[in-house]
Amino acid sequence: MLRTGNQLRLTRPERARLARITAIEPGSIRSVADLQAYVRRCKAHYWGHSDDTRFLHWLIEREVQSLTGR
Repeated sequence: MLRTGNQLRLTRPERARLARITAIEPGSIRSVADLQAYVRRCKAHYWGHSDDTRFLHWLIEREVQSLTGR
């Protein structure tokens, strides 16, 4: 990920990894707010309380943390 202040740009491998995990294309992510909105959209799409859903939500969060360093 390339980041300058609040602006960011995902690299092609990062975009592919997110799409592979979520089966939802990241689209145009240009800021931290866009990335957070993408995560909310993915979690809303895969909602529920099953172990699989909780694992997927954890995996999405883990990937985003590895991208942002937070």
